[in-house]
Amino acid sequence: MTRPAVLVTGGAKRIGSAICRAFGEAGWHVVIHYGRSRDQAEALAAQLPSAEIVQGDLGNWVDGAAMIGALAARLPDFRVLINNASVFNHDSVQALDPAIFDEAMQVNAGTPARMAQAFLAHARAGSGQRVVIQMLDQKLDNPNPDFFSYTMSKHALAATVPMMAMAAAGSADRVYGLCPGAILPSHDQTAEEAARSHRLNLLKRLTGTGEIAQAALFLAEGWLESGQVLFVDSGQHLLAQPRDVIYLEREGRQG
Repeated sequence: MTRPAVLVTGGAKRIGSAICRAFGEAGWHVVIHYGRSRDQAEALAAQLPSAEIVQGDLGNWVDGAAMIGALAARLPDFRVLINNASVFNHDSVQALDPAIFDEAMQVNAGTPARMAQAFLAHARAGSGQRVVIQMLDQKLDNPNPDFFSYTMSKHALAATVPMMAMAAAGSADRVYGLCPGAILPSHDQTAEEAARSHRLNLLKRLTGTGEIAQAALFLAEGWLESGQVLFVDSGQHLLAQPRDVIYLEREGRQG
């Protein structure tokens, strides 16, 4: 194995698959994590120059860290971990759903934090520099009352970025946050609804998955100071939107 390796959780579909393709085309060995999407993961791996698939349930405390340990033991240049997988289920500020909260905090915050810890403890990088990229959300700067537990979980994960960066100070390691805006149809949206709602940003344009993938590649090089958070959302986080764009579009509102 002469290629540097990257693990992308939730890499079989949506933004994760775009990230996997970009790293594959850039010469990386791509480890595609999947939960239940084995067919999609296998199909994607077959299209990349160097790739493999791994399965793991991120809804518990064991699988994620064990996955990192197994990869670290056999990959000689395991440089980047991208915690992309997440769950996005609706509850509101008026009615927190305990089951939705527990799953969101585990999958979106607890497991990525534990995987980052395992990666920084055990991965070997030929360059001497290891990079963790935590996928966040523009809702960090532009919150609204919808998707209450999801938003809390992303805030929790965001808090780990500066803390882990401080713990790694003095080393070559980097810890970053990457915040996409509304990009693909989500929750119960149709493609037509998404095409309209995802233009509710300062540039009035659709942000593409390729833009997120290229941002991840940029962060993987470690040019920014550790602890930085990068927004790729056509300026959506600079707005004050009283509801999620799913509902703003349905209500005929512009933000």
